[in-house]
Amino acid sequence: MKTATLRAERLRSHRLSAPARTVTDAASHMLAVQSQDFTAGRWVLASRTRGEPPLRAVDRAFARGDLVRAWTMRGTLHIIPARDLRWVLSVTAARQRQQAAGRRRDLGIDASMVAAVVAAAVPRLRDGGLTRAEMFEVFAGIGIDPAGQRGIHLLSELTLDGLICQGQVVARDGVSREQRFVLVEQHISEHAAPEDPLAELFVRYIDGHGPAGVADFAWWSGLTLGQAREARDHAAARVVEVDEGVFVGVARPRRSSSAPAVLALGAFDEYYISYADRTDVCAPEHLALVGPGKNGMVRATLVADGRVIGCWTHASASLGSPPELFESVPDSRPVDDEAVRAALARFTRFLDV
Repeated sequence: MKTATLRAERLRSHRLSAPARTVTDAASHMLAVQSQDFTAGRWVLASRTRGEPPLRAVDRAFARGDLVRAWTMRGTLHIIPARDLRWVLSVTAARQRQQAAGRRRDLGIDASMVAAVVAAAVPRLRDGGLTRAEMFEVFAGIGIDPAGQRGIHLLSELTLDGLICQGQVVARDGVSREQRFVLVEQHISEHAAPEDPLAELFVRYIDGHGPAGVADFAWWSGLTLGQAREARDHAAARVVEVDEGVFVGVARPRRSSSAPAVLALGAFDEYYISYADRTDVCAPEHLALVGPGKNGMVRATLVADGRVIGCWTHASASLGSPPELFESVPDSRPVDDEAVRAALARFTRFLDV
């Protein structure tokens, strides 16, 4: 497949050139979007939805229980439709535990510590949930120091157990970046139950990210290459192989004639982060400028014709500061400054609370 065609098809599958009707539709199509930066994760969904939904529209989806945030794969927080959380974890939890086992041993986290945390936290969680700070207070109250990432690993373990997730956004002046941890049994009323969860994970990844292959899926899901190949084999009748080892979904979203010329995508956006090889959308010489850097960050990007043409920050966009445009971008037309400003303005309108 020609690279230009691949980029155009990815823009389409990502709903960047074929936006979804609602925020929850966008979330369902993407299945899980990386969201350790909570503002960026919510922008991922808004940027893939018609009509410029504001931040409060995404937060309402959390309040309704349509969306939750959890450690769904790679030990990383993702936003996911609430109904899909349980079956996704049935595929990815064991691998996440395996990858975190050494660190958790170093932190002294064992079955007895987890049991003590559950006994202390569950009664408190039943009354509307707790913030992360309040959860850490519960841990400290039974003699467990949450410092040194111990608290985060315990929260992750309770999530992988299917006990908790992050639900409603805590009300704050301005942009809130905090959610309440809630009990899954209380917060999620409907659980999808696909016949073959491993196949479903591959199909949903391809639907929201194709064209892509097994190595890409393995990276995104955190599964081994062997598990990824098994997933592909199970899903063979539900995806289309358009090139050797390259798959797209059976049903393709319809492109919009009014899709913007330039896109301002947030930090850790799926369009960049969710592939083993990112050179299809970003020139090799620019990869280090985008990330991941030494601090693990992946910067917000500007994208034109499917190509990363520069970087920006949430703060600079709000202040009207100019973005960092790359001097030379292969296979890219001259930068339209007005289209860049329009892309950044859309993000500032999203934040208007």
